[in-house]
Amino acid sequence: MALVLHAGTGNKNAFKALITAEYSGVNVELVKNFEMGVSNKTPEFLKMNPLGKVPVLETPDGPVFESNAIARYVARLKADNPLYGCSLIEYAHIEQWIDFATTEIDQGIARWFYPRTGYMPYLPPAEEAAIAALKRSLGALNTHLANNTYLVGHSITLADIIMTCNLYLGFVRVMTKSFTSEFPHVERYFWTMVNQPNVHKVVGEVKQAESVFPVQSQKKPAQPKEPAKPKEAKKEAKKEAPKEAAKPKAEAVAEDEEEAPKPKAKNPLDLLPPSKMILDEWKRLYSNTKTNFREVAIGGFWEMYDPEGYSLWFCDYKYNDENTVSFVTLNKVSGFLQRMDLARKYAFGKMLVIGSEPPYKVKGLWLFRGKEIPQFVLDECYDMELYEWTKVDITDEAQKERVNAMIEDQEPFEGQALLDAKCFK
Repeated sequence: MALVLHAGTGNKNAFKALITAEYSGVNVELVKNFEMGVSNKTPEFLKMNPLGKVPVLETPDGPVFESNAIARYVARLKADNPLYGCSLIEYAHIEQWIDFATTEIDQGIARWFYPRTGYMPYLPPAEEAAIAALKRSLGALNTHLANNTYLVGHSITLADIIMTCNLYLGFVRVMTKSFTSEFPHVERYFWTMVNQPNVHKVVGEVKQAESVFPVQSQKKPAQPKEPAKPKEAKKEAKKEAPKEAAKPKAEAVAEDEEEAPKPKAKNPLDLLPPSKMILDEWKRLYSNTKTNFREVAIGGFWEMYDPEGYSLWFCDYKYNDENTVSFVTLNKVSGFLQRMDLARKYAFGKMLVIGSEPPYKVKGLWLFRGKEIPQFVLDECYDMELYEWTKVDITDEAQKERVNAMIEDQEPFEGQALLDAKCFK
């Protein structure tokens, strides 16, 4: 019995098994005439997967569902398959990146894309949080790929196949060039992978989204169509025409195996009592002040500052002795600011790279909504633990002056030249 994969032709989760089969020399046939919402609701299909999700692989020993499990099964059909690495630690790293691709990349893209399709409620705050979380994950992936062509070792592994397929939906639906340009190593990696002969044979030509998939009206999952009554045939045909026209765009959505995730709960910071300080007003004042900065911007800051609604924090990098290369140090700070994007609505920050020669010192000043550093920032941004955090005592004039100097990019700062100053706003 041949291996038969039950899924539609554009399903990125089906791509995982088909690409793995190409690399492994295994024959996997994609079932013909599969129609999502119809084929996966039949009694025969539900015997293979009671949830009705795709893809499902039909094997001589029984069905296998869940796309990663199917890809693993296909890879293991070839003895000593290099897709699984050459050592126990490579095997562990491959599994590590498969998990990362699933829980971080795939889910991040899903939380951004699916609400726009209308298959779950679209909530702008939830989308904002989803994009911030995805940027954090892509930032971590970008850092790894800065020094690695592939995820593990020096050749393509199963981790690369699964990562590429999970990135595929993002690149073709919501991740435009302006978005992915922040992650140049991820871009290089994705286009390298989709142009590999074994990958290209399955996915075909890939074109990056020119705009973010527009928000659609909420709709129910596709249901099998019932034949229209003769009297109403003309009316029904007219009614169904727009759906048919829209089908190609929504096909990848309907055929994806994952359930649409529930939107995240409201951020606790949005539930705090109103503050007299309006963060956006301060950011505008900071950005628009070109002369008399001390008097206008910094004077305005202290007039606005509300110690009941906001808190100020100094941060000092714990491992400054490692900062021996200027561009690496600057990239480290840029990466931190990129991963702090999830807090943009609730924070303002200045990061200074200090010194005219190595080792360079990294110090920062942060304004956060609330009297403490927000818990979601501590939980989600792993850079936080790389810094010592000290709450500013605004009754201490010396600390207050240090705040002024950091906001102003004062040079010299604490007796040393500034290599660079970066602002998070």
